[in-house]
Parts: sequence; structure tokens; C-alpha cells
Amino acid sequence: MENVKRYTVTAALPYTNGPVHIGHLAGCYLPSDIYARYLRLAGEDVLYICGSDEHGVAITIKAAQEGLTPQQLVDKYHNIIKNSFADFGISFDVYSRTSSPVHHKTASDFFKVMHDKGVFTKKTSSQFYDNETRQFLADRYISGTCPNCAYEKAYGDQCERCGKSLDPTDLINPKSTLTGNTPELRETSHWYLPLQTYEPWLKEWLLEKHNDWKTNVIGQCRSWLTQGLHERSITRDMDWGVKVPLPDAEGKVLYVWMDAPIGYISAAKEWAEATGNQWEPYWKNDDTKLVHFIGKDNIVFHCIIFPTMLKAHGDFILPDNVPANEFLNIEGDKISTSRNWAVWVHEYLQDFPGKQDVMRYVLTANAPETKDNDFSWKDFQAKNNNELAAILGNLVNRVSILTGKYYNGKIPARGVQTQAEAGLGQEVQAYPDKIGNLIRDYKFREAQQELMNLARVGNKYLTDNEPWKLVKTDEERTATVMHHSLQLLANLAILSDPFLPHTSIKLREALGLHGRQWNEAGTLQILQEGFEMGKIDILFDQIEDAAIDAQIEKLHANRVQVETPVKINPFKADISFDDFSKMDLRIAHILEAEKIPKTQKLLKLTVDLGIEKRTIVSGIAEYFSPEEVVGRKVCIVANLAPRNIKGIQSQGMVLMVEDAQGKLMFLQSDGEAPAGAEAR
Repeated sequence: MENVKRYTVTAALPYTNGPVHIGHLAGCYLPSDIYARYLRLAGEDVLYICGSDEHGVAITIKAAQEGLTPQQLVDKYHNIIKNSFADFGISFDVYSRTSSPVHHKTASDFFKVMHDKGVFTKKTSSQFYDNETRQFLADRYISGTCPNCAYEKAYGDQCERCGKSLDPTDLINPKSTLTGNTPELRETSHWYLPLQTYEPWLKEWLLEKHNDWKTNVIGQCRSWLTQGLHERSITRDMDWGVKVPLPDAEGKVLYVWMDAPIGYISAAKEWAEATGNQWEPYWKNDDTKLVHFIGKDNIVFHCIIFPTMLKAHGDFILPDNVPANEFLNIEGDKISTSRNWAVWVHEYLQDFPGKQDVMRYVLTANAPETKDNDFSWKDFQAKNNNELAAILGNLVNRVSILTGKYYNGKIPARGVQTQAEAGLGQEVQAYPDKIGNLIRDYKFREAQQELMNLARVGNKYLTDNEPWKLVKTDEERTATVMHHSLQLLANLAILSDPFLPHTSIKLREALGLHGRQWNEAGTLQILQEGFEMGKIDILFDQIEDAAIDAQIEKLHANRVQVETPVKINPFKADISFDDFSKMDLRIAHILEAEKIPKTQKLLKLTVDLGIEKRTIVSGIAEYFSPEEVVGRKVCIVANLAPRNIKGIQSQGMVLMVEDAQGKLMFLQSDGEAPAGAEAR
């Protein structure tokens, strides 16, 4: 987009049936905050929007579990989430909620415009109805026996054991989870958004005009469009949500997936009312750049469904980019709120007071920008101790102490410059654009690395020139070195703001840099000679093993053990024993592994079968890195006919198990079975 005058930046609305965890931060809220903070410092006009997503069946279920009304439940978690974001330093211009009157009216009006244009279709279908509670049952309020795996507690939308997607009418012996009664089928009418009508437009808009978006985003969109789009219900039979504004829609609300993204617009309206600004330019002017920050589970909603809604409505701009992130795991395992396998933000803030920037740094360093990534407490400790404290904190501490010791805390005169200062100036000059361009390209991990590289430049300059030795023989040269070291700190104070805002504030206050903008960095002439700097306490103290061990123990102690859903497909046709005996199943020891270039799923494995070594090409690279598989003992089909895959002769197949989410797990032997041992 050319001639951008303003930016509308949205972060996915967190669902208020629980608090937020660090996976949410890494996937959506930290990247969006870094982006918004940078744009503001760069002098751009930015509106940074978020709010609580408070409707839907999951809210009513959780409210019933906690003995609360839906409103009481969302009030509880809205406040926890809002305070967590504020305490962590997420700098929303507005944090709204979808239960507000402004949102209900905005969403209702949005629906009415689309309805009056004839966008929707209306259909009648049979759905389960509970006579005792006198209501139609949402899919999650129906349970029964799964027709696929015979699990007796499957829900009306999905079986939690085998992972199969279901329709409520698929269930054997369905029951209402509200009363335990057998529900009856009744006819009900709903409105549908005909996505297939907009498929040609979406293909042009997405795959041709926005094919420069992140590959994980475009890849998922292309998959949906290739399979073909279908109409999607936009209303539900419930009393919790935005009422459908039609005379023949008694007892119906907008489906939460439709009303939630409209929350970005209603939040902008609330911001405008509170500040006296106009909201329309941020949503209606073509010179506004709209950017949605989300996790990968929201790609279809923000790249296909919401753009279709905006296009059909006709009054609003479309997103310029949707830089979705992948998922963050914890200690090698997928985050799960149901299993309480998570690091909750509000608890982290209690356990590590004043260390918001440490978690911000670690999560950005491990950002799942192109693939799922992992958080571990030991890595958290290492990045604090070996990077934040040892590099950035050490530089600031050394310069601050020496300035206090030699010059009573005042910025010394510049003095005669040498080639060292000229080289330092050239290096520093490049960093604002280097970091800024990476942020504009949504490469936040690389951008933060460059910030730390600037701190490394400062440490090297200080160490090379050794002012603590120079002061004994050359006071003028010492003053020059200290002057330039302080100027480099001034650059760090400004450029660290998007990533480490609490640290930036401390440095800015000490160096008198309030209000300094991004374009003022990049020089060694920011600070005035003679300015008396304030005291800078230790920015990052060492985190000891005991604190980390306590967090690991807490994580495991609070973990809820639940049955792991496994993908269970129907049994295949019977085979004879002779057919089975033809298979040669062996234990193989993986000796080497490497990714196959220009592929996403393939690893080239060298395995030991006891009597020989072989090469096997295995499609497991999405779930395992080469380093993770080396040394494993796995089960393989040893007599599978060789195949040529990507120019490599593959001799065998590694056997895997797949869970309900499609994640692969190794089928391994129990005990110390030697390489080459037969499976019987």
C-alpha cells in the first residue's frame, strides 16, 4: 500500500473463559505491541485495538461449571486479562469487550446492512431441543456414543477420544448435558453466509494480490480455497450474545465467530467516544493500513471469513496483512488449558515482579514466527543471565559506574575523535533502519537480535579502549571513550522501547530522553555535554537455579492428567496371518538425520539395523527436528520396496502414531531392544 497515513493494528480478542498464558503473548500480543510501539516512535498515526471476546457456548458452559451467570464469568476474566496486559506493558490504545452496549449495536447494525443487501440465505433444519430447559441445544450441550470409536462421552461437534468431527445427529444415544434427558429433533431456521459466492474474489484478492504474506498464512488460505468454500451458519439458538435484529429471530443470536471480529470496529468507536477523535478514518479510509495480529488457529477467520464480511458490507477497508504466528509449546509439550499445562501471565507477574522485560525478551527470541517453537524455564534463565544481564545489563552497569566514578555522573566532553569513534558512528547509524525495517517486515525475532547486537558493539568498544586503564595516562582520551559509550546507551534507550519498554523507561529517565523519537537515534550526538545522569540500578539480576526449579516443579505439580485423544480410524478389512507374516518389522537405531532441502515435511535418516545401515526418507520434519531424532530407537517396516523420494533411495518406513490434532508420535520398543530386533 502506498501513501499510508495511518495504521489500524488489531490483536486477536482473547476468549474470556480463562486467563491468558505466555503462548497467547508469543503468538499475538507481543508481536502486535512491538509493531505498534515502533510505529508510534517512528511518528506514525496508530490505533492499536483489542478487547475481550465474551460470547459463545464455551462461556455459558464455563459459567455453569463455576456457578456464575455468563456476565459474571466474563466480568471476572475480562478484568484478569485486561490487568495482565496492562501490567505486562501491552500498550493498547483501547481494550474493549464484546458484551458492551456499543458492540452489541455495532454488530447488530453490521448484520442488518448485510441482510438488507440480500447477502445471507435462510435455511430450516432439524436440531436437538431439550423440552425441560425449553431451548435448542448447542453442539457442546449434547453428548453420546461416538459412531467412530464407541467413546460414550463424545460431544455433538467432536469426539475428544478419536478426534473425529461430528454432527449431533451422528451420536448414538444422544443426551442433553443440561438435564440428561434425551433431546428431540425440532425444526429451526438460521441465516447463512454463502462463502462460496465470494470464492472467486477471495482467490484474486488473497492468492494474487497478497501472495507476499507469510507462507504459513497463504498456505492455509490456499488449502481452504482449493478444497472449496461452503455456506456457514451465522446465527445460533441462544440467549447469550448479540440478538439477531429481525422480527422473526426471537431467541437467536449472532454466532460468536461473526460478532467477535466486529469487536475491532466497536472498540474503535469506544476509543473515539472516550478521546474525542474520529474512528471512521481508521476503518474506512483507503490510506489506512489495517494489520491483524493473530495465532494460526485464527487464520481462516481473519483471512477468509472476516474479509468476506467486510467486502459484503462494503463500507470498510480490507486487511493489508495478517502476520499470523504458529504455536508456542512449553517444555516440549503443547500448551493445554484443560490440562493446566501453561504459564499464566498473571501468575508470572506475581512470581517474578519487575521482570516483565525478561519474559518479553525470551518470548520474542523464541517467537514461533514460521513454525511452532518451545519455551523452557532453563532457556528463560539462560537468556536472562547470559544475554540480558551479561550483555545489555553489563554494558549499562559498566558505563554508569565509570561515569559516576570519573565524572560525578555528568556527560564528559567529547574530546578528540579517532578512527575508533568514526567506525563506531558508522555502525550505530545503521541500526535504526536495520531494526525498523525488520519490524515493518514482521521479523521481530531478528529485530530484537539486532538490538542486542548494538549492545555487543558497545561492549566491544568499551573493552577495546579500556577507559579504566586509559584514565591513568590519558584523561582526554578517557573522556572521549566515555562520552561515546554514553551516546551509545542513549541509542539503546530509544531503540529498546518496542521490545523492552520497562528497561527503556529506566534508561530514558536516567539520560533525560523523554519524548525522543526513533529518528533521533543513529547518531552519537544525542546527549548534551555536562548533563548529569540519574542513577541506574542493576537492570537484570541473575536468576538462580532455585527460582527456576520452583517453576518447573509448579508446572508439573499443577498439571491435570487427562486422557490423550488419539486419532482412531475405523478398522481396515481383515487380513490373513500369512499376509501379516510377510511384514518385516524391525527396531532401528537412528544414527544421523538431516532436512531435505526445499521440502517442509521430509527428513533423511540414516538408521542402523544391526546387520546393515540404511537410508530412510520420513515425513516427520514438521514435528521433529534432526537433532531430536538422532539416537532414538524406532520401529520400521524393513521389507518395504525401495522408493525414490526427492532423488533419494528410501529403504523402509518409520512407524508413527497420530493424535487427534494430527501430531505424530514415535512407535517405540519397551526396554533396551537392540537394533535389528524383530517385532512379532
